[in-house]
Amino acid sequence: MPERPREKLLERGAGVLTEAELLAILLRTGVRGQSALDVARGLLLEFGSLRGLLTTDRERLCGVRGLGPARYVVLQASLELARRHYQEPFRAGAPLGTTHATREFLQMRLRDLPYEVFCCLWLDNRNRVIAFDEISRGTLDMANVHVREVVKQALFRNAAAVLVAHNHPSGVAEPSLADQMVTQRLKEALTLVEVRLLDHLVVGDGVCESFAERGLL
Repeated sequence: MPERPREKLLERGAGVLTEAELLAILLRTGVRGQSALDVARGLLLEFGSLRGLLTTDRERLCGVRGLGPARYVVLQASLELARRHYQEPFRAGAPLGTTHATREFLQMRLRDLPYEVFCCLWLDNRNRVIAFDEISRGTLDMANVHVREVVKQALFRNAAAVLVAHNHPSGVAEPSLADQMVTQRLKEALTLVEVRLLDHLVVGDGVCESFAERGLL
């Protein structure tokens, strides 16, 4: 009896499906001699994981038998829908969610980027979200530049508080000495314009380290 991921989802819900079955639903059809599920299993094996598949570059993905530009588009659209789903609780005007939700949002946005990004989540005096801004890309070595840009954006957003975050493309979320120096300079500069620095989160591979929890603020 052929495996039927679509019917299984309808009968039992999406949560019971394997990654290969979910991927097969997106692929819709297979190739000669292979079902969509066979292709999905082969892709997960070739790329090592679902994450490896979804974050690989377009050229490599489109060159794999059973894929191509059309299916690349479907996979990327699915990934972007997931990102926007996690971003929804952080829309302007919404109260800041739980720490867990904030970490999930930041990991979704920053974890798989191949470069370092420094971001700010701005809040009003009732801890409602004003906006989420990418301040810069690159390293945190030029601390003064980052501080000036953050203060400038804080005044532009008319923020009362901010949660800052950046990622480590290496996957290791341990705060560096440069991270700690930038955080201290940010706190001092933001205090002068009456903006509270609530936390600095460092996003790694599946982990998000908090300066506040470590007593580094």
